[in-house]
Amino acid sequence: MMHAANAYARTSQSAVSPREAEAAVLMKAARQLQAVQDDWANQESALAAALTFNQKVWTVIAGAATDPASPLPDEIKTNVADLAVFVFRRVIDTMVDPKPEKLAALISINHHLAAGLSMR
Repeated sequence: MMHAANAYARTSQSAVSPREAEAAVLMKAARQLQAVQDDWANQESALAAALTFNQKVWTVIAGAATDPASPLPDEIKTNVADLAVFVFRRVIDTMVDPKPEKLAALISINHHLAAGLSMR
C-alpha cells in the first residue's frame, strides 16, 4: 500500500499541465529550428524535419485555440489563428526557398508563446 502511495506521489509531482506541455513542445520545435540555423551548412535534411515538426505543433495549437469549445476569448482565438497562418506561410516559404534567416521569426514566435504559456 505504501509503495502505491509513493508511486502516486512521484507521478503527481511530475505531471505537467496542458499549458506546460504546450510550452515544452514549442520549445522543442524552437530548439530544432535553432540547431538547423546554427549549423546551416550541414542541416539540409534536418531542415525539412524541423519545419515539419514545427508545422505539426502549430496545427495542433491552432486547432485547439480556435475550436468553438475553447474557453479562450475571441480576440485570443483570432490572434492565435493569425499567428498560425504566418507560421504556415513561413514554413512553406522556407521549404521553397531555404535561407537560415527565415527561421528567426519562427524561433522567436515559439519562444515568446512558450514563455507566455509558462507564466503562472
